[in-house]
Amino acid sequence: MARIDLKNISHSYVAAPNTENNFALKTLNMSWQDGGAYALLGPSGCGKTTLLNIISGLLHPTHGAVLFDGDDITNRPPEKRNIAQVFQFPVVYDTMTVFQNLAFPLRNRNVPGKEIKQRVNRIAEMLELTESLPRRARDLSADAKQKISLGRGLVRTDVAAILFDEPLTVIDPQLKWSLRSQLKHLHAEFRHTMIYVTHDQTEALTFADQVIVMSEGEVVQASSPQALYERPVHTFVGRFIGSPGMNILPCEIDGAFLILADHRIPMDHIEPAAPETARLEFGVRPEFVHFSDEDDALPVSVSAIEDAGRYKIARLLFKELPIAAILPEDAPPLSATPKIKFDPENSHIYADGYLMEKGE
Repeated sequence: MARIDLKNISHSYVAAPNTENNFALKTLNMSWQDGGAYALLGPSGCGKTTLLNIISGLLHPTHGAVLFDGDDITNRPPEKRNIAQVFQFPVVYDTMTVFQNLAFPLRNRNVPGKEIKQRVNRIAEMLELTESLPRRARDLSADAKQKISLGRGLVRTDVAAILFDEPLTVIDPQLKWSLRSQLKHLHAEFRHTMIYVTHDQTEALTFADQVIVMSEGEVVQASSPQALYERPVHTFVGRFIGSPGMNILPCEIDGAFLILADHRIPMDHIEPAAPETARLEFGVRPEFVHFSDEDDALPVSVSAIEDAGRYKIARLLFKELPIAAILPEDAPPLSATPKIKFDPENSHIYADGYLMEKGE
């Protein structure tokens, strides 16, 4: 296990990068604690796999240094970094049995046979591979092969870190939840440093103690799952996290009043003093949009009601501003002239995409 420090790391796939747009991964500094569980979350092409491959040694960064426990390992090849990496698609030895595949990294390290058997049997049970242990890997389905890849990463106890690059892509959806839970359990027991790359917010938020949200080669927020949801520091995080994501609406501020489409709303708990040229936006999550009969509530029209099973999503329009609101599954039909209010304690103001704190 290891503490991982990234010092001024950036990377470009261009031979001679000369502008910021040439960089797939823009300059970042970050520290991940020994034994922590982390997720790199973001859409395809945001730089998360590039960052993971720099940590593993599959990529050498254009600039910066990677440190394990204070030791600069930037120029050290993958096999010298003592890491285990599980890739998006299964990497197995088809001619070996499942048992031999799982035992392979242990035999390479001269682990005693009795201990190999104990570890392999335990991991096989966790991954529901026990009955397949004597079978050749080539005879298995793609999701079973990926479970072997996962098992090879988990069977070792001496690794500095275990890196997962979207490992559940080919796994049956019904098995994903179980495997995420098992990974969480193993992390709690063995305290491996684990870094998990995914574009699936459910995977990231349920696995990690800290989630690093990336967009266009930059880290926009690194926080606990709760903080990401309750106080997104960037509008990208607000939109990306949640289903549906945060309502982000253009606004103006006049003292203690929020102005939405010329409608003045008293919001005296947020009084950010933004630069005159800043683009201001108001953010509120759909569950904090409430229907109200009060005189100062905003009149809206209903464009659609979507049934999401445990709740309903009301798609609303305030003038031309689209707003989503969450309704309980058993909510009564909306009135013919619905009006809404926002929970002031869970409403946020953003300037040029970034959260404004009161008094800024």
